[in-house]
Amino acid sequence: MALLTGLAITSCEDFLTCLPETSVPKERFYKTEADFEQANVGIYELLRAIYGAGAANYGAWLMGEMRSDNTTFQYNTVNRGYADREYVGLFTDDANGGAVSNKYNNTYYMIQRANQVIQYIEDANISETAYKNYKGQALFLRALGYFDLVQYFGGVPLVTVAPTTYDQTMVPRNSVDEVYEQIIKDATEAANLLPPVNQQEKGYASQGSAYTLLGNIYIVRKQWAEAETALKKVTGYQLLDDYAAIFDPNNKNHAESIFEIQYWDDQAAGKQSDFAYNFLPILSNPGLVEGFPDGTTNNYAGWNIPTPEMIAAYEPGDKRKDASIGYFTGDPVYNYVNFPYVKKYVHGATLPGYCNDDWPVYRYAEVLLFLAEAINEQGGGRTAEALGYLNQVHAHPRTGLSPLTATDQAELRELIQQERRVELAFENKRWLDLVRTGKAIEVMRAFGERFKADPTQYYYPENVFPAAEAFDVTEERLLFPIPDREIRLNPFMEQNPGY
Repeated sequence: MALLTGLAITSCEDFLTCLPETSVPKERFYKTEADFEQANVGIYELLRAIYGAGAANYGAWLMGEMRSDNTTFQYNTVNRGYADREYVGLFTDDANGGAVSNKYNNTYYMIQRANQVIQYIEDANISETAYKNYKGQALFLRALGYFDLVQYFGGVPLVTVAPTTYDQTMVPRNSVDEVYEQIIKDATEAANLLPPVNQQEKGYASQGSAYTLLGNIYIVRKQWAEAETALKKVTGYQLLDDYAAIFDPNNKNHAESIFEIQYWDDQAAGKQSDFAYNFLPILSNPGLVEGFPDGTTNNYAGWNIPTPEMIAAYEPGDKRKDASIGYFTGDPVYNYVNFPYVKKYVHGATLPGYCNDDWPVYRYAEVLLFLAEAINEQGGGRTAEALGYLNQVHAHPRTGLSPLTATDQAELRELIQQERRVELAFENKRWLDLVRTGKAIEVMRAFGERFKADPTQYYYPENVFPAAEAFDVTEERLLFPIPDREIRLNPFMEQNPGY
């Protein structure tokens, strides 16, 4: 009995002093290059959650694209369980909605993981090359995360340490200017640390990624000269000759890609994308679409559907239209006739729900259009120079279009934004472009009037209408609500006006 008691005491003491074998405490981690490689992958992992993973997901396309006049949704009369996604497109936002929570929460998870790498790497005994690369990537991803948050939510709590207490996380919102100051600092340091694209492993942020992000920040801030300087440092990339090839899963991380979200359709990995299943029309069997295996209905689908306005935005003969928008006819249940869908991310599936499409964040075409905008906005007789950058995209052989002409700054400004709409369609650019150019309220109110006048043109069934308060687009709706959960948890957090 005494022996048994002694064994029990010994086991209890071991239990109290031994650390769990299923997790690694930070005191034992962040030591080797292998540790930081693993931690680095952990930061990127959150990007899939932010940009979209799973059936009827809350991906970044909701707030970046479906908020705009580029896309809308197919009203689902049978399955109303996903209706909260509609709120984003109708401007009837809910602070408890999944879209805002997904972006806000997962972005902060990513920032927290980046903070850990940035903080603990200073004491690590690793090579200078690894130090620069891993710290640079963490800084880039933290800057990317805060840039997303500040554009969609305004001033947010700025946390730049790896918190160990609640007091370090329960902090008030910083001003927009304070957040941008940190973003610019992080992106600048990342650009100085990261290797050029030809020296970086495929799929990871490079120096060009950081300079593109920095240029984008300056564009939003209307610091045109600074934007031009940053963007002219984005080198080592080129436009692809075939526009459709940009989005081909067999051609990932190609010469035009500056940064894209990585997905993988290996069944054991669980890292697949399924944008195609979400963006196709609701089908009785997705196998009716070429390249997709037979399976159960995708009755959670019909999202991010191109609007009539987006379809009409393409010039006659623009080859990009066919690569971007597809049309489906058929289905014995739904009897579609030329129903449009976003084709960029529809390349079949190895198994039901397992697609291999990546999501583009930055492409070299956008750098050229950013340069056109930054130069045009500086004035000083540089219209021809700005037009040259615009025509590198617009009149590239892959579009089938002739060069544009413009001698007036205001006219060229409109041409650049029109080109962004078409070239970057369905890549989460349109809503933020409308906001930063001051066009969001005007454009979306007019869009809402057309929508309400004839909902059937926007994929509503007969005799079904959006709520009366839909498309009440005001200054307050240029930002999304802070998730209500954050308001309840953080006593210092204040909600955005109007929510």
